[in-house]
Amino acid sequence: MPWHLGRLVGFDLETTSPDPLTARIVTACVVRCGAGQPTEARNWLTDVDGEPIPEGAAAIHGVSTERARAEGVDLRAAVEEILDALSGAAMDGMPIVAMNARYDLTLLDREAQRYGMTPLLQRRGKLRIIDPYVIDKHVDRYRPGKRTLTHLCQHYAVPLGDAHSADADAIAACRVAWRQGAVYEQLAGMSLDELHQAQIGWAAEQAASLQAHFRETNPDAVVEGAWPIIPRQADGDGH
Repeated sequence: MPWHLGRLVGFDLETTSPDPLTARIVTACVVRCGAGQPTEARNWLTDVDGEPIPEGAAAIHGVSTERARAEGVDLRAAVEEILDALSGAAMDGMPIVAMNARYDLTLLDREAQRYGMTPLLQRRGKLRIIDPYVIDKHVDRYRPGKRTLTHLCQHYAVPLGDAHSADADAIAACRVAWRQGAVYEQLAGMSLDELHQAQIGWAAEQAASLQAHFRETNPDAVVEGAWPIIPRQADGDGH
């Protein structure tokens, strides 16, 4: 059976900043969906480990510092539960769908590092990632316009509920991945292992191309090419 017709596990975070090395998790969702089975979602609202949520971030996802402190669960506990949920999905043979996976999975990795937890890549289960963003840039690289989740939902005729809500975004990413598999035979014909490996190469090529573009005006520009997780620095990046 083609991968897109099987069970998919969506993963999305709403956070304090766009830098995955320093941002903290505000809300998270891990949702199992598809294959004609009921949707099963787990959601977290954290206390952000007592850190403030910048106004700009709160304006995007709607969670204020006050709400996080009043209603949020312990961030350390949430990180462990998220790691368990994702590794459990991997153990069950399900792929993890994450829009711009490099951001969300790197951020989760750094949260695990802060708390001394076993990182996702070292847990049981074979991690296979499906990133609608990387896939879209590969299969339709010359299409003009933005490629945010909102734009991909519009392009692939996928409904998007409350944008910038972790649960809505996680489910929408799965729907976009499903549509990509349905539209592009080359994707549907790949095994999950083949698709995961292909995306590593595609992401590196995309980063190299973008870096070359940036260096036309800034010779020192660097675009991260690692996917789906930016490796930790040997000396520990401290984030």
